[in-house]
Amino acid sequence: MTNYKELVILIAEDDDGHAELIHEGLVDSGVRNRIARFPNGQEVWNFLSQTGGDVVRDPEKNYLLLLDINMPIMDGIEVLKRMKSDNDLKDIPVIMLTTTDDPREVEVCYKIGCNIYINKPVDFVKFTDTLKRLGLFLQVVKI
Repeated sequence: MTNYKELVILIAEDDDGHAELIHEGLVDSGVRNRIARFPNGQEVWNFLSQTGGDVVRDPEKNYLLLLDINMPIMDGIEVLKRMKSDNDLKDIPVIMLTTTDDPREVEVCYKIGCNIYINKPVDFVKFTDTLKRLGLFLQVVKI
């Protein structure tokens, strides 16, 4: 029998309002996993690569990353590139959750190795609906 590993959901999002909506959308849809938020790409990279000081990734847990593209210090594409080229991190599922809908950027993210690319709608109601669907999806998949 396989040992159960806790799944922690990581949110890399620089916009406080979007981060709160993402968190609430997941919780409202029934997600009960621990959720940790990082305000920029560098901080989430430090956590994942275990170079962030006191708060670093626990190898005994599973992670899922919801990653924005346009962030300060280090953007989401750079985080994705680093993760997918690191043997310890390459299997962590990454969902790009961003307002960017440029088809070239979508293609780049899939080529690098993102698992899903979700466009954040500008409309508040559509955005919250998207997040609820994402939460339900995560419940069904049971990553």
